Amino acid sequence: MPDPIEIAPGIVVPAEALAVKAVRSGGPGGQNVNKVSSKIELRIRLEGIQGLTPEALDRLRHAVRNRLDAEGRWIILSDKTRDQLKNLEDARAKAVQTIAEALVPPVPRRATRPTKASKTRRLEGKRIAGEKKRMRRKDYE
Repeated sequence: MPDPIEIAPGIVVPAEALAVKAVRSGGPGGQNVNKVSSKIELRIRLEGIQGLTPEALDRLRHAVRNRLDAEGRWIILSDKTRDQLKNLEDARAKAVQTIAEALVPPVPRRATRPTKASKTRRLEGKRIAGEKKRMRRKDYE
């Protein structure tokens, strides 16, 4: 059974929520590719992550929505190196980084109004573009 992943104090992915599988990696590598299962497939049950607030879990689920399997587990792949243990560490690091990003709430957008100068620049640009098009017409005199 894999070791639990500690994200931050109080936020842990327990071993029960993890599933690790080594599979054969594709790409160049000669006979080594056909013989060695160095690619790592790490699956994490999102509901099993301890210490996440419901809002953080929603942000995480939205961030990984395209990497969920049919059972709703998050799939993390790593075939960076030809070493299985290094790929496992890389997959765990990807999980830590993504979960840590989900912990940070987004900064709310503050509505602002365009300045007078920006309005003037926009209208001046439109006037110049219109003038340019007017000059291209055949009936212009």
